[in-house]
Amino acid sequence: MAEGTARFQDPRFARRYIRAAEAAERRGVREHRRRLAAGLAGRVIEIGAGSGLGFAHYGPEVTEVVAVEPEDTLRRHAVAVARAAPVPITVVAGHADRLPAEDGAFDAAVASLVLCTVPSPERALAEIARVLAPGGRLHFYEHVRSGNPVFGLLEDLITPVWRRAAGGCHPNRDTLGAIERAGFAVQALDRFAFAPQPLIPRMTHILGWAVRV
Repeated sequence: MAEGTARFQDPRFARRYIRAAEAAERRGVREHRRRLAAGLAGRVIEIGAGSGLGFAHYGPEVTEVVAVEPEDTLRRHAVAVARAAPVPITVVAGHADRLPAEDGAFDAAVASLVLCTVPSPERALAEIARVLAPGGRLHFYEHVRSGNPVFGLLEDLITPVWRRAAGGCHPNRDTLGAIERAGFAVQALDRFAFAPQPLIPRMTHILGWAVRV
């Protein structure tokens, strides 16, 4: 087990996540992932690769992907998925606040439904900035705190319970603000409401890309 990944082990949740993520793909997440991967090129690092559902969308301009996933059950699933991917993908153990990569090693990074869960978005984004080459791109797809004051307050109230039930996920994070404060200049942004599961209310999502400046 890689250094520091023991605290991320939750095989029971991981098995539930795999089933839920596959259902969410059919509800629209597959198309979101396709849009997320558009425009990527060169060496890419994917942070929190989960079960590998994003792998199928990497285009021929991508020469290599290093997919980082701390949870053992999810990582084993991702390793199997990577074998059928259209580009070379190496799945490695690691976590967002200590990425197993050298400074400036990548042309782009992908964060998909992961910055809601990491212990510190600020540390994770600082690490992403560290491993990106100057001018490198961050492609992001995340759910964030609602801009509606009432819905946002409700998300604040349910976060303690939600976080325990959903593998550390925070429904009330200002992820876009964190990206900008980390020194990224947002170049494209789509904000939309989406419910990944039938019994979950529509949540605000952001999808876009930013440049390390």
